[in-house]
Amino acid sequence: MTKNLDKEGLSSIVDKYQLFYVDLWGVVHNGIYLHEEAIKTLQEISKKKKDYILLTNAPRPNNVVKSFLEKLGMEKEIRDHVFTSGEAALLYLKKNLVGKNFFHVGPPRDFDLFKDFEKLKINNIKNSEYILCTGLFENHDEDLRYYKDLFEKNIEKKMICTNPDLIVDRGNVREFCAGSIAMVFEKMGGEVVYFGKPYPEVYNQSIDNKNKRVLSIGDNLNTDIKGANLLNYDSLLISNGIHKKEIKEKGIEKVAKSYEAICNYIQSDLKW
Repeated sequence: MTKNLDKEGLSSIVDKYQLFYVDLWGVVHNGIYLHEEAIKTLQEISKKKKDYILLTNAPRPNNVVKSFLEKLGMEKEIRDHVFTSGEAALLYLKKNLVGKNFFHVGPPRDFDLFKDFEKLKINNIKNSEYILCTGLFENHDEDLRYYKDLFEKNIEKKMICTNPDLIVDRGNVREFCAGSIAMVFEKMGGEVVYFGKPYPEVYNQSIDNKNKRVLSIGDNLNTDIKGANLLNYDSLLISNGIHKKEIKEKGIEKVAKSYEAICNYIQSDLKW
């Protein structure tokens, strides 16, 4: 049974845990502005001398996301807790695919991910040694069929996906993410290596989490909550995120079951 924390707040359970993984987009901000109650909650967690990681499936290095958060008005003390799926992917690329050329699927804002090896980026997918997927092309950001045609004769190549999320809400606008492209590639028979939640590596890379009591907080059942389930962490679902409409219509128990996910707690918005 999922317990609702709307009345009691996170403060009612904080002492149970030593480490908190907190999602950014949909929990701490919406892509346009910060959620002030969430910021206050992070400050209170710090006052309790608890660790937290702002773990995000952003396909860009830590420093790029920190700069974005600074523009939103987030203080440095909080920004320093950021760890991205892009950072996790970058560590892998530098270790395992050094010197190999690649075809990039994604918008120009993600170029920072490979600025140290941008000379290896080529414009012909046929001649690439692997595909690096960080998102959708700006001129093809709504039609997934375009990518099916693109991949049809290149399905033997390995794809590196730096954001397993399928969708995100930017303000009130829903957008596809890299995970949607990777899913197209996989359904066609391609091999995808994912970096980010729900895959365990990104949790383990971000901080020493051994033998710690952990709560994972996020708005995405497929990534935040499933990631917690895979690692036997407790989880808190923020219901005013991407599943808001589903939960309102069906209730959390039915929605969570449909995603094969288990939530220990639910809260409309992250509040202390």
